[in-house]
Amino acid sequence: MKITVLGASGGVGRKLVNHALADGHEVTAALRSPQKLTARHGRLTVVRTDPLDAASVKSVVDGADAVLSGIGQAGRHDPLRPASTSARAAVEALTATGVRRLLVVSAGPLNRTGAGQPMLAHRVFGPLLWAALKELYTDLERMEAVLRDCDLDWTVVRPPRLLDKPGEGRYRHAVEAGPAGSVITRSDVARAMLDFVTDPTTFRHAVGISR
Repeated sequence: MKITVLGASGGVGRKLVNHALADGHEVTAALRSPQKLTARHGRLTVVRTDPLDAASVKSVVDGADAVLSGIGQAGRHDPLRPASTSARAAVEALTATGVRRLLVVSAGPLNRTGAGQPMLAHRVFGPLLWAALKELYTDLERMEAVLRDCDLDWTVVRPPRLLDKPGEGRYRHAVEAGPAGSVITRSDVARAMLDFVTDPTTFRHAVGISR
């Protein structure tokens, strides 16, 4: 399978590249600063790309079987709104090139209904996080709205707090619900995203994942 990873130098993006190569895929790693990605492999192509510009994204997604984005939360006051802006660019680029499959990273507190979550997480920690990180979550909410309004086969992955630890190779997930747990490693988020690429039950849905 031909996989394009947007935001390939980020915490989740690097893990996406590593897992995809380990799975035997051909990988195009798209990022603003190629020097930030030190991985080298015969099936890896590293391309300088502006993920906020549809024309730039178009050149790296053309011919891909799936596009996975590790672009999510940025600085609290980032005027570029990277999550929603990159989503718009990706949707435009995929639509223009005929690529159907797009997976992106969001966040657990975007599950406003609380379905599949512990009451404490939904009623207490969720509102506290929204109060502290309103700008970040608002950008992610805009990103999710962009995808729900498009005609692609998208999946939004909603993890809880991310850990920089070795992956466990397992996770819990629930469609339009969760996350059920409070943490997950970035490696396992990437593992889940790659697993979901060919899982039609996740198409056009948000999926909560956790340890």
